[in-house]
Amino acid sequence: MDSNTPAVAARGLTKVYGAGEAQVLALDGVDVDFAAARFSAIMGPSGSGKSTLLNLMAGLDSPTAGTVQLGGQDITGMTDNELTAWRRTHVGFVFQTFNLLPMLTAEQNIRLPLDLAGEKVEADWWDQVIDTLALRDRLRHRPSEMSGGQRQRVALARGIITRPDVIFADEPTGNLDTRSGFEVLSFLRQSVRELDQSVVMVTHDPAAAAYAERVVLLADGRLAGEILHPTKESVMAALDELTTVVAV
Repeated sequence: MDSNTPAVAARGLTKVYGAGEAQVLALDGVDVDFAAARFSAIMGPSGSGKSTLLNLMAGLDSPTAGTVQLGGQDITGMTDNELTAWRRTHVGFVFQTFNLLPMLTAEQNIRLPLDLAGEKVEADWWDQVIDTLALRDRLRHRPSEMSGGQRQRVALARGIITRPDVIFADEPTGNLDTRSGFEVLSFLRQSVRELDQSVVMVTHDPAAAAYAERVVLLADGRLAGEILHPTKESVMAALDELTTVVAV
């Protein structure tokens, strides 16, 4: 993918849930780009539309209106089968709950997307990913034999191994203790710097957002600003301001 092409771009992205009096406008005409080979975060008050935006950009849900370009490809009009095939090789996921198959070893879990796509991994790329994420001595272990941090690193390796256009991380530190959480965030940042990955992360934690290069802020389903080179303090201040505005 051309480095000048955004990893993912949303235009007029709108999502409405329900109908009539129960109708909820979760996302309201959002225009936003996320750069390739960068670590970006999405933040906002509860109910601001963070997860909805991520799910729409990742092709896990369909917008009511608007378009999503992922890796330069318009995914909005794809069928469910086309989206499933597209996500398999173009999108990586890291979830709060790891989503590892308990009967498979770490190596088998990491290779799963490639196996499903009928593809093989280049030996040099495999070694680079495994060594970058420090998983060499865990490949034969099953999830039950690993710590939460180790399981999340396996999930990250699985998300990276197909060389996706974007890795979407949804609260990736939510089930981890502080030390393991910061370890995973460091590996996410390392995957951007050393493996040229593009990461878009939803988080509620200002300390986690400070690992990103850019934070996009949402409020009431709309863009509410951004923070470049964020710190924990700058993110907390921005969230406090947003929460105050929303409350008013």
